[in-house]
Amino acid sequence: MNIIEITNLTKVYDKETIPVFALNGIDLTFKSGEFTAIVGPSGSGKTTLLNMLGGLDNPSSGKILVNNTDITQLTSSRLIDFRLRNIGFVFQSFNLIPVLTAKENVEFIMQLQGTEKKQREQRTLELLKSVGLEEKSNVRPNKLSGGQQQRVAVARALASRPRFILADEPTANLDSKSADNLLEIMEKMNREEDITFIFSTHDARVVAKARRVITLVDGKISEDVFKNQ
Repeated sequence: MNIIEITNLTKVYDKETIPVFALNGIDLTFKSGEFTAIVGPSGSGKTTLLNMLGGLDNPSSGKILVNNTDITQLTSSRLIDFRLRNIGFVFQSFNLIPVLTAKENVEFIMQLQGTEKKQREQRTLELLKSVGLEEKSNVRPNKLSGGQQQRVAVARALASRPRFILADEPTANLDSKSADNLLEIMEKMNREEDITFIFSTHDARVVAKARRVITLVDGKISEDVFKNQ
């Protein structure tokens, strides 16, 4: 089942002077349960495409259907609510709230969703256990390693039970051991729980784990390869 359908997606900067196409007529679909890496040189459009998929930026033209909802047509308030209930994010810089503990960071999105306290706490503990951090639940981000912070970020992304998770260079600030550990966790969740992950990455380790690799060059798709794994 397609959970995302992109049609003729275009993002143009400096339209009044010399147009620069960050994305140039992208057509793509993503199915539930994919583990996909979007790759390409710097400036190829990887992060722009991820930002569009997450409703963090608006295209110049084109459509993005997420479960048949065109997110490019939503008002700001409806888009915020839609993101909250459908899309999880894992960022290169972790983006944890520094004054909150690991547990509170994971819980926060469920609070915004209005999830009751008991249910919230139970899911948080399950998620922290799944990423191997149940013993760090009351620790704030500045007392966690980079790898541990990124695992908290993955747990937070999963907390809202999103349709898919967007991960923008999630291993970029991690050492090799932490990156490998994080990838194993995400791959396990993908295979065992059918959670969809879409990565923007330069990391060969992410590409090796991915079952689909989409290559962008100058804002266009140059390759779209499904691997047999």
